Amino acid sequence: MDEAAVPDELARLWRITSESRLGRPAKLDVGQVVDAAVALADREGLAAATLPRVAESLGVTKMSLYRHVGSKDELLALMQDAATGPVPSSLDDTGPWRERLRLWAVEQLAGFDRHPWLVTEPVAGPPRGPNLIAWFDAGLRTLRPTGLDWGAKVGVVMLVSSFVRSHAQLTQGLAAGRADTGEDQAAAEQAYGRAMASLVSPERFPDAAALFASATFEDTGADSAQHDFDFGLDLILDGVAAAVEG
Repeated sequence: MDEAAVPDELARLWRITSESRLGRPAKLDVGQVVDAAVALADREGLAAATLPRVAESLGVTKMSLYRHVGSKDELLALMQDAATGPVPSSLDDTGPWRERLRLWAVEQLAGFDRHPWLVTEPVAGPPRGPNLIAWFDAGLRTLRPTGLDWGAKVGVVMLVSSFVRSHAQLTQGLAAGRADTGEDQAAAEQAYGRAMASLVSPERFPDAAALFASATFEDTGADSAQHDFDFGLDLILDGVAAAVEG
């Protein structure tokens, strides 16, 4: 690789270090800065991972961080790749594409559970870091037996990944909304259904009124979030199967 042709921010993202050894060894490196930022985000949310807070946690000045991180946006990119982490060994195996793609989605969702702030970080472009590229590669690999062309494979990977991220965002948002009441999701949905049944008239909202008059919100089950995830993912996989068969 021609390191001179790699922009500084990508070199730091891929941990490509200069061969120069002049001067004192640096007190910090990129990994320490990123680890401290991820730890702050895990404890207090993404908004807490500011350059001043990171510097304070490491016992250095904010200006000293710029030797390792060019900007707050670059720090976010470094944090995202680090927190995403390497692809788990469970995805090393081969097998039916649907089974493998489902597992890829499930493992992604587990990553959002470990680092909830990841879903609040804005998506600023395609994957660029080594961990994100590894996950992208693993997603493409699940589709190797399908015969789909590269454009279709990329579209499937993006669609499944977007669904997983959206589900995680929705689940976190609903959990935050229930924080003050202490209700679980099933109880919250039952309360919502009953309230709407008393307010939504068939004359004004005929189909919505029929929904709220049904037992749908009374029978969601204890783990409705898991049911919703499985249902949505199966719909997507059914669509992929139709494309593969076509």
